[in-house]
Amino acid sequence: MNVMYAKAIGITQGIIGREVNSDMWLSTVLGILQGVAVAYIVAKLMQYAPEFSMVEMAGKLIGTWAGKGIAVLIFLFFLGTFATVMVTFVYHLMDYFLPEAPTILFVVAALMVGLYGAYHGLEVMSRMAFVGVFSMLTLNILVLFGSVREMDVRNILPVMDSGLVPTLWASRHFDTDWAFAVMLIALLLPHVKRSARLARVSAVSVGLAGISIVMWPIMESTVLSAEATSQYIVACMQLARSAHIGLFLHRYEMIMIAFFATSSLIQVMMCLFCASLSASKLLGLKDYRPMLLPTGAILGAFAYWIVADHMRAMEFTAHQWPLISLPIVLGLPLVIGILYLFFKDKLKANQTPS
Repeated sequence: MNVMYAKAIGITQGIIGREVNSDMWLSTVLGILQGVAVAYIVAKLMQYAPEFSMVEMAGKLIGTWAGKGIAVLIFLFFLGTFATVMVTFVYHLMDYFLPEAPTILFVVAALMVGLYGAYHGLEVMSRMAFVGVFSMLTLNILVLFGSVREMDVRNILPVMDSGLVPTLWASRHFDTDWAFAVMLIALLLPHVKRSARLARVSAVSVGLAGISIVMWPIMESTVLSAEATSQYIVACMQLARSAHIGLFLHRYEMIMIAFFATSSLIQVMMCLFCASLSASKLLGLKDYRPMLLPTGAILGAFAYWIVADHMRAMEFTAHQWPLISLPIVLGLPLVIGILYLFFKDKLKANQTPS
């Protein structure tokens, strides 16, 4: 839930709104269904050799260099993902609160917190994730109660006004959000407790995260209107400005930042952790920690180059990143699945008896 939430409620919805207007919520629903299916398939595939990540599985199936090639692709995936995470993090803070602050300040601050969490490993990040889930649910409840009086259902009618094909095509932007979660399944399975229900749990997790997200395009469309939503880079902040409860609780921006920041920083930590883990597999290291600083420098430099220019950031996030990330997240499991069908005996020979 944490790795999907922050970008999906704001940046993604503004992009979808510019393509399909009031059908942005429907496009998000279609994206959720796709994410549930892909998460289930990937987790089911990884269950055939739960002690191996996708990098290690490729290496056992067709050789070490194949595993290194997969590691490079996964590293590039998290490089791009980190850039989109920083687009979300930086523009939430800089555009609405600290417009005069240098961009590098936000990138360095996020890197410092992210490196600290990634260094201490999955257990620390998992504990923070519980806080993040509480923060997201609290924010959802507050914004829902603060917006319900302003909602006008007529703003999302007629349904499917843009047509099925454009609405389905626009869902690719939300697909890049659940792609983050799917790649975590492919890379981190050996680090979690084995369970026969992992595929079902993965699919349900993506589905529940999607439910917590889909209320945002509905509220943004019915409160602001899809046309207004599409004019903002960070649409959810504009919705937070419109929300209020009675005469006492107005202007949710600071509340939103307080609750949103935890989820966003967990995304930063996970990107650094997974990119460092991929780099360690590429170089044949047993521990990922020596790769944290060089990986952080690479990810931070690329993210700064992207977010330093708003036009470049939105061009990358809206047009280039879906065409890069989705072939990776869909193609890698497909290739590994085909290889497994032909070389499964070789993989089973390398497995540790359970």
